[in-house]
Amino acid sequence: METGGSLAQAIRKPTLTPKAIIHQRFGSNASYTVKEVEEPAQNECPGLAILQKGPCLYRCTLELPDFTVVSDSFKKKKDAEQSAAQMALEKLGIKPSADSPTAEEAWRELIARVKYIFSNEFLSALHPLSSHFKAALRRIGDANGSVPASVIAICDGKPNNLCKIINPTVESHPFLVLSYIMRAAAGLQELVVSPEERLSIWRKDPYPPDVIESSMSQQSNVAECITIMAIYIPCSPEKAVEPVVLNISTTGYYLDVIAQKLGLSDGNMVLISRTIGKASSETRFYFEAPKSYLLDMSSDLLNAKVVTLGGPLNARATYICGQDIYGDSILASIGYTWKGQDLFYEDVTLQSYYRMLISKTPNGVYKLSREAILAAELPLTFTTKTNWKGSFPREILSSFCRQYRLSEPVFCISDSPLKASLELSKSNKKPEVPETAEQEGGYANGNGAVDSKSGGFGSSFTCEVKIYSRCQDLILECAPNILYKKQNDAVQGVSLKVLSWLNAFFKDTAMPLEKQKQLANVFGIKFCPQNFSKEVVQCASVYNCRQNDTLGGKDPESYDVVENDLSSVNIEGPESGLCPSGGSLLCVSYSVSLVTKGELQKELLESIEEFEFEMGTGAVIPCLEVVVSQMSVGQSACFYRELPPEDSVLAAAKDSENALAFLSLPCCLEYSIILLRVTEPPEDRMEQALFSPPLSKQRVEYAVRQIKESCVTSLVDFGCGSGSLLESLLEYPTSLETIAGVDISQKSLSRAAKVLHSKLVMKSDPDAPCKSIKSAVLYDGSITDFDSRLRGFDLGTCLEVIEHMEEDQACLFGDIVLSSFRPRILIVSTPNYEYNVILQKSTLTSQEDDPEEKIQSQSCKFRNHDHKFEWTREQFKHWASELAVRYNYNVEFSGVGGAADQEPGYASQIAVFRRGILPKDDGHGEHEDSACHYKAIWEWNRSKPPLTN
Repeated sequence: METGGSLAQAIRKPTLTPKAIIHQRFGSNASYTVKEVEEPAQNECPGLAILQKGPCLYRCTLELPDFTVVSDSFKKKKDAEQSAAQMALEKLGIKPSADSPTAEEAWRELIARVKYIFSNEFLSALHPLSSHFKAALRRIGDANGSVPASVIAICDGKPNNLCKIINPTVESHPFLVLSYIMRAAAGLQELVVSPEERLSIWRKDPYPPDVIESSMSQQSNVAECITIMAIYIPCSPEKAVEPVVLNISTTGYYLDVIAQKLGLSDGNMVLISRTIGKASSETRFYFEAPKSYLLDMSSDLLNAKVVTLGGPLNARATYICGQDIYGDSILASIGYTWKGQDLFYEDVTLQSYYRMLISKTPNGVYKLSREAILAAELPLTFTTKTNWKGSFPREILSSFCRQYRLSEPVFCISDSPLKASLELSKSNKKPEVPETAEQEGGYANGNGAVDSKSGGFGSSFTCEVKIYSRCQDLILECAPNILYKKQNDAVQGVSLKVLSWLNAFFKDTAMPLEKQKQLANVFGIKFCPQNFSKEVVQCASVYNCRQNDTLGGKDPESYDVVENDLSSVNIEGPESGLCPSGGSLLCVSYSVSLVTKGELQKELLESIEEFEFEMGTGAVIPCLEVVVSQMSVGQSACFYRELPPEDSVLAAAKDSENALAFLSLPCCLEYSIILLRVTEPPEDRMEQALFSPPLSKQRVEYAVRQIKESCVTSLVDFGCGSGSLLESLLEYPTSLETIAGVDISQKSLSRAAKVLHSKLVMKSDPDAPCKSIKSAVLYDGSITDFDSRLRGFDLGTCLEVIEHMEEDQACLFGDIVLSSFRPRILIVSTPNYEYNVILQKSTLTSQEDDPEEKIQSQSCKFRNHDHKFEWTREQFKHWASELAVRYNYNVEFSGVGGAADQEPGYASQIAVFRRGILPKDDGHGEHEDSACHYKAIWEWNRSKPPLTN
């Protein structure tokens, strides 16, 4: 696991922040006061009549003894504080140094550091290492006062940083730090270095009694025996991993107890690994120190040669730790921390050990985050932040990089205009837009399109990620051709692509290179085989060897006591009619048990009372999803599955001893499930799962065809919401010259104004599709009120809006629009209630059925919780036909999604009203010729610059 190369350039001396430098110089005499300030909103949309609230910002006042400074405004409090500190430093004429010390300077600093930690002052310091020094003073015999060099290396970060500057290979050979510490101590006359095989240091002159008494008073002197559970991991893979008990006295030194368990004379012969898991953890591997130095001490300091540790490699410990561990080892969570002077400890059980094993893969990290090791799977797609359960993909990817000692992932987000999305959708590659639209106001998002809620109005986002080694060698990069409506979703989506590829690799670590490349192409990944092999594959090869031993050397066929045949699943309970469908959010109660052949014995492994997951995303094991898809709310089911790898079973088992006894017999897993509830997915998510392109885009394309066929020049969108339809129309070359929108939600209208402004004003491309547009206006008002300024437009649209109103209000809108607004053409679309049977996979019942009968039978829900009604084809035709006759219009019926000649018709039904020849005096609207019930909140005219606020 060597890394090399350019680390010398990557290592930099830690630079203090401006605030830290101020603290060093002034201490408590520096006073910071942070206040929230009100800033005017950025004028993103000139002419917008709706008051815009500015962002929440902070300003910091720093008071020093001689002067006071006030920072600029920042989004984060800490940035305001650092800015104020930086201003103070500039006023003081202090410039923080960012220069890296030379290797010679780092060596001198290392010697000074070793000298300091053996000083009288350090013994009384609140530092984890000083607690080891105090414990060393309680050791008996020749070891009294002797401090293992490995303790200095792991408890004090400064020697590690300095050694990396002296010799960059320390990054890949962390135990080299021991040799440099020993060599630095050897040059100090007041210290004594033990013989090479012991790797320990002690003071030649004892500490003064008063210093010892003062420092010891900080710790508890009550003798107490502590019993700690740890794990013994033999070097030989043929030997089983076993729990071990450490009996430690609070007045003794815990390293000596661990040494005895390893068959060593004292703790000076023990090496300690880096921490496992979180940085704050004290879980580490302990193993025997080598018989010789790691460093050729006779060689030149800056060109020292690495000496390989002796003894056989402990493959299992090495895999978990990420650094080479030799010989038998003990995994324990014990040590001194910054939180106090007393010994910290936690039990490490077999379950803990196996959880560490499975956490080395992305799928394992996700399973652990859900506490559902035997049920959960890392989902295949990222749909919405709300529906995602467990750790997010970005968190898992960062965790994976830390596990394998890689640099943090680097993300790059790009703002892609909507036009790119539309062009992409015309090709064979469908852009993925997984985030659902949020209903805002009565008509927000009425046309079904998804609105961006982050910066970059009218834009979609793509994201690429790059992963580097600690030496800044590129390992892989991923740039999938997927569009997202939110920046965060783009980051989560690209992270999931990388995790999915890594998961596929870990399922077959012996995968040929050519197959790795083919799979990488599927996920839009490019990787450097040499770097990937060095940083990941070599470590994963240990994982592969371990998997081969996962059933303890027994014949896997002896465990195959059940076939994964789910055709005979036992489902009990009456059908409620509430069944899951693609995109549904399910909640189940389940338990998983080990059962022997013939169900003579049973051992519970895992159970969760309420477990949520999204149907159709691969968030659970396949057999579980297959079974749940056959159930309705309230029903229970039981099925059997053959054993997964042993590490998964033991990671889930609370009683490892019993689980191991079961695994020695022919057995399988029994799953018991109860479906508690089903939450139907939002309307656009259901549509997206079945239609390509989505229905929202199909409705836009339908409107564009009507515009082109009728050569209309003016259009008004009733219930325009956030302007999704109007924005989309600007991406097509049409005859339109005037566009208008009406909505009752000011928040949605503000977004619509910003979207249209970005398209019409900020883009000066003379070849843009929207170049024919001469004017645009947005109105705040109800579509059931008449405004004479919108009378007589060529085309009116009302797409997926009326179902958000009460039925009587929808009927009133029909009367007002055809009697008073009188557009030449009116397009109205609304969901076909009969099509819900396809979307929700349930049996349709009429909305006029008796309520009691309806409860007893299956029925379709409305597609959106905000829908007040949904009409069948017959109801919609009756409404539209009566309106057409009443107001001298002809009406044609069509739709998108589905087909007219196939049941149950179109998913979204459409009525196109065409105005008949107007009589010279039709009598409609004369009394309303000057009615102006709407408020114009944004206007744009190509010939006039917009007004500024």
